[in-house]
Amino acid sequence: MNEAILIVGAGPIGLACAISAKRRGKDPLLIDAGAIAESIVRYPVGMVFFTTPERLEIGGHPLVSAGAKATREEALKYYRGVARAEGLRIRTYTRFTGAVGKDGRFDCRLTTRLGEERLSAGTLVLATGYFDHPNLLGVPGEDLPHVSHYGSEPHLTSGLSTVIVGGKNSAVEQALGSYRAGARVTLAYRGPALKPSVKYWLRPDIENRIKAGDIAARYNATVVRIEPDAVTIRVPETGEERLAADRVYLLTGYRPDFELFRSLGIELDGDTGRPALNPDTLETNVPGLHLAGSVTAGRMISEIFIENGRYDGEKIFGDPVARANAEKAYDREGREIGE
Repeated sequence: MNEAILIVGAGPIGLACAISAKRRGKDPLLIDAGAIAESIVRYPVGMVFFTTPERLEIGGHPLVSAGAKATREEALKYYRGVARAEGLRIRTYTRFTGAVGKDGRFDCRLTTRLGEERLSAGTLVLATGYFDHPNLLGVPGEDLPHVSHYGSEPHLTSGLSTVIVGGKNSAVEQALGSYRAGARVTLAYRGPALKPSVKYWLRPDIENRIKAGDIAARYNATVVRIEPDAVTIRVPETGEERLAADRVYLLTGYRPDFELFRSLGIELDGDTGRPALNPDTLETNVPGLHLAGSVTAGRMISEIFIENGRYDGEKIFGDPVARANAEKAYDREGREIGE
């Protein structure tokens, strides 16, 4: 591999890739459009991970948590501590906007608060995750200022009518947090019931709050439009209903940046969005360009978590033995648990 290595994405998997490279005598540069572990920054305040701490660890650094499972805040402290301990080169708030490959190198375009930059790299690793690209509903009013595709501090909703669209963990945690902060909460979900993957300690809480009437719930609900003071939904059995809304959270999931991948020449499956990859090295059909983490799974982002994606650096930078060990780790832990 060419020694100039750029890793795009300073989340847990990008950090793990950098550690794998550095321990083999390389000095990769990591960049991220946000902070270190930006995806975790966007998790609900006080969130508890589904998985146990040892499955979140990278580089052999122990993650110590006060409880049986780590919180969002403990994970953020851990990953920035690992970056410091490993002496990783990281540039945060630096967005990768594209690259052109020529003569075995990539001319990369970056955007910072100071303007545009160019950077040359021989090896390019994209560990960009998917949080930058929410699944849009495509309804009128989705871009209004009181509408967010990300959760926020529940305190901000105190005393407000709050509509939360979604039926997975992020929606449930926002609903419970906002209710306890004093909001009037309505949870609207397109399915007939909450997802089975809702964390086992959250499910009885949300179900009891709904049963008691503390949180209103609308199932089989489709959002029709969003206005400055309301969300109109449609339920087949009852028709349209206008829900009062001072704040709206559209927590409907996210996707990788397929447009960026195509611009780089990466071949994607038309149905699944899965990229063309060498399964042993995670190199795409573009020589020298690798993917790591959830972006390797196309639209099936739920297949890859920190627990199994943390081994991708060994596939990219390791020797055959390291790659074989990484593959064994996938088999043992790959899809067992996760956020």
